[in-house]
Amino acid sequence: MLGLSFIYLCDLPVESVFRSAEGVGGMAQLRPVVNSMESMSISNGATVETKPRKAEYLPMPADRATRTPHSGYHFDGTSRRFFEGWYFKVSIPEVKQSFAWMYTSELPGSSELTEGEVFDPSSTPSGAAQVMGADEEYLLQDAPTLKNFWAARHELALGNTYVSKNGVAPPKSEVDPKEFWDSVEEGYQVTPIWHQGCLRDNGSTDFAKTVGTVRWEYSTRPVYGWGSIGERQLATAGWLAVMPVFEPHWQICMAGGLSTGWIEWGDRRFEFEDAPSYCEKNWGGAFPQKWFWMQCNVFDDFSGEVALTAGGGRRGLPLLKDTFEDVALVAVHFEGKFYEFVPWEGKVEWDIAPWGSWKMTAQTKTHEVKLEASTDTPGCLLRAPTVEGFKPICTDSFAGNLKLQLWERNANGSLGKVLLEATSSMCALETGGSRDPWKESWTGKATMRQPLKTLLQLPINPEKFYNWVPGFKPPGF
Repeated sequence: MLGLSFIYLCDLPVESVFRSAEGVGGMAQLRPVVNSMESMSISNGATVETKPRKAEYLPMPADRATRTPHSGYHFDGTSRRFFEGWYFKVSIPEVKQSFAWMYTSELPGSSELTEGEVFDPSSTPSGAAQVMGADEEYLLQDAPTLKNFWAARHELALGNTYVSKNGVAPPKSEVDPKEFWDSVEEGYQVTPIWHQGCLRDNGSTDFAKTVGTVRWEYSTRPVYGWGSIGERQLATAGWLAVMPVFEPHWQICMAGGLSTGWIEWGDRRFEFEDAPSYCEKNWGGAFPQKWFWMQCNVFDDFSGEVALTAGGGRRGLPLLKDTFEDVALVAVHFEGKFYEFVPWEGKVEWDIAPWGSWKMTAQTKTHEVKLEASTDTPGCLLRAPTVEGFKPICTDSFAGNLKLQLWERNANGSLGKVLLEATSSMCALETGGSRDPWKESWTGKATMRQPLKTLLQLPINPEKFYNWVPGFKPPGF
């Protein structure tokens, strides 16, 4: 039963090793410590019991240094086909396990079901929560309604109640953790610095190994948004993303953070301190025709904070029926700096297998990056928004082997100083597509047509304009 007390749940087996952090120049240097169920010896020979730092709840601050554009909910109140999806991931390196929560709001402008009507995923509002967890197992909970879903218009904050406590109204905005547990039996709430919830699998999945329940509570200290530390944070797809074109849109909201708390995955309990975490979102009409993705915050034998995000897709062009373009990007956050490789500033090329192999190279006038990733796991099939509804059309793995190389480039175009060489065995990998199945490897390069390429190169900052005239600020920005 999901109503089991916290005291009982604390008796579940603990499988994590905790991490401590020391601030160094605004960055966090991580070092492993012993399992919380053991003890550790200190220099004077005494033995002390190690304890994890607990999750600490704070309401979301009004001004965040790592806040990115497009943090809010983009639904504009119209009846057009629309979805918005959010992705939150926590990795626990010491046990080589990751967890990812994927939340969706689909067709929020459509009419809610009335009594006697049959749910139609292509025309009825719905809100799903799917979780990919330890050993790439899976859980899905959804509802054919958005009545109990809420999301902030201009900030990264959302929640949904699937089952409320008897006689208690579900929350309609962020509440403190105790109020949440007192009012929500099954559901979630999440901000950039706090995430908690309890979900039950609905039994509708026959294509993946599932768990019955997941319950969690953790706080997060953001390290990277989408840009260098201390500088303006950027829109992932450039300033034109403020306009409703080139759907779906993509925004990385937190390229890297450090999370502390606990997760109960079925009958297994994981506790963690300063575990690397990540957050992104998509919104628009539906996912691309086909796409690929790589993301990693855990690197072998590397003491500094490194975050890699890369991906690409085939998307339709606005006003041009059956016309598509291939776009992609690579981004590396390293030692507080942001290295961005996008098609309007340089070259991005790739060779991606239907499953098992991901290769990318990208360059600008000043830098070059190379990625090679692979996995021998079958991965986990996940659902994603399509024009027909929420369908299992993509495959993910948390067990990717990655090699990342980053160089400076000389004025003549040759490779210069090596800035970073890092490897990982915990890279998140994905391929997906609904209309054009992956029958063979996809080799391509990002193409961006004029005048859009030139427009994206212009130093335009929509945020300044909206600060002058906040009444014109669109939903989500």
